[in-house]
Amino acid sequence: MKLIGKHFDKDGQGQVTLIPEDSEDMWHAYNLVANGDSLRSTTVRKVCTESATGSTSSNRVRTTLTISVEGVDFDGQACLLRVRGRNIQENQHVKMGAYHTLDLELNRKFTLAKQVWDVVAIERVELACDPSQSADVAAIVMQEGLANVCLVTPSMTIVRAKIETVIPRKRRGNCSQHDKSLTKFYESVLQALLRHLNFDVLKCVIIASPGFVKDQFYEYMYQEAVKSDNKLLFENKPKFMLAHCSSGYKHSLKELFTDVNLQARLADTRATAEIRALDDFYKMLHDDSDRAAYGEEAVNKAVDNQAVEVLLLTDNLFRCQDVNKRKSYVRLVEEVREVGGEVRIFSSLHVSGEQLAMLSGIAATLRFPMPELDLQEDDDSSDGG
Repeated sequence: MKLIGKHFDKDGQGQVTLIPEDSEDMWHAYNLVANGDSLRSTTVRKVCTESATGSTSSNRVRTTLTISVEGVDFDGQACLLRVRGRNIQENQHVKMGAYHTLDLELNRKFTLAKQVWDVVAIERVELACDPSQSADVAAIVMQEGLANVCLVTPSMTIVRAKIETVIPRKRRGNCSQHDKSLTKFYESVLQALLRHLNFDVLKCVIIASPGFVKDQFYEYMYQEAVKSDNKLLFENKPKFMLAHCSSGYKHSLKELFTDVNLQARLADTRATAEIRALDDFYKMLHDDSDRAAYGEEAVNKAVDNQAVEVLLLTDNLFRCQDVNKRKSYVRLVEEVREVGGEVRIFSSLHVSGEQLAMLSGIAATLRFPMPELDLQEDDDSSDGG
């Protein structure tokens, strides 16, 4: 994301002008734009004109609109962002108060104004504009007949291609059908890899599977590279890593990021840090449950007692329509940091974020035991019964 300009008043009001440069920037924009904000960008509008004779004609004109946001839709697969609202500035082609939908597009600037820029929103802008943040890890998780080619960015996991092929079972004395289908499957995975991975950006490409599927595919890939004289694959051979995972489904990515053997290569990626923080929480929950809390009520009580060492939140909590609710989450972030605690905001498009969402989207590891949190949960459940 390119930052063109920003201005914040002392009372927190202000605006930023940004240019989204890649698909991940659309995800950042989705997390920034909220109901009640004003958004200014160029758009195409159908305009009807009436001639002196009474005949009407319509044509599409490009104009700049400023709308008061009433709804935001994000298409995760296409990485498209559509923002609905009413026009709030005089315009030659669009009446005041008329509804319009702005499509935020790559390489087209927009200006976003808020009544209050809280710490989470400001950090989101800083994160989006940090040039070191990029999709520097790719992963191909596979099993016989199924493969997912994924890009792991700092804010989301994008499945670029899903390959599914029916592989017949081996028959005694006749394996030809099985081998042919497997070769065809490997060919499809290789073509998807070459089509979707940008080796100029990638630092590491993980190929993972149960059993020997990964090894067979890796061998096939470089046999084909020799036949076709594919210099790209040979130049980037050091970037490939083979690893074990339990299946070819997307959720197996979590296993890769917690694999000790991969940690050194992946140490500088944000996704790894998030999964490690979640893994630490689960270990604490298992080994010393009095030093782990999850759910709003328990975490709020822990924050009030300055007990939180690491606070874990999913980013979709900050997209809630209730302004006071969002303020309460921002307050948690600020209070934990004030007493030296660490805050991790998980992307709901990452495997780790999906897992945290199953725990209500908010959890914490604590500096000291608080057994009363467990007692409180027991009381609540007995009251409910």
